[in-house]
Amino acid sequence: MISSTIGSIVVPLAADFTTAKIPDNQMYSILTASLPFTIIRRISYMSADPGYDDHELYDLSTDMGFQLVCPIQRYKNTPEERIKLIEFYESNIGQVIYSLRGISIEPLIGHIKNAFRIDPLPVRGYSKSYATVLLSVLLYQILVYYNCKTYRDNPMAIKYMLGT
Repeated sequence: MISSTIGSIVVPLAADFTTAKIPDNQMYSILTASLPFTIIRRISYMSADPGYDDHELYDLSTDMGFQLVCPIQRYKNTPEERIKLIEFYESNIGQVIYSLRGISIEPLIGHIKNAFRIDPLPVRGYSKSYATVLLSVLLYQILVYYNCKTYRDNPMAIKYMLGT
């Protein structure tokens, strides 16, 4: 699970690794809590896939000062507070916010997997997989930082720097 920025340079802000048995939404509070306060106060919206449609996660996000935006199911007797979330998600701004996942987090995950050749993972076992994935994310963050400090504004240069 990764949270990232959006914009001209997409960089991971926080990451964690779990087994497939643990749904990502169970890690949401841990991942968002690991974000520095300086980052959290700049966040207005956090978009996520449909698996994050959870009342507790909406409340947690609101308590942290931002709004969780994800696809929401409407039911026959949907409560009013949920209808407001649905209406926001279905609004133009809600759709724009959610669509940014397609040009930020999804390509970022693919880029990290490709740049570090971790799909499929070259190791077996949880500990080795955990270390490989999180070290890849950390190295990616370091390389993006290096590129920014040396006035390279193309994060795709990371693949070139790695010689892959």
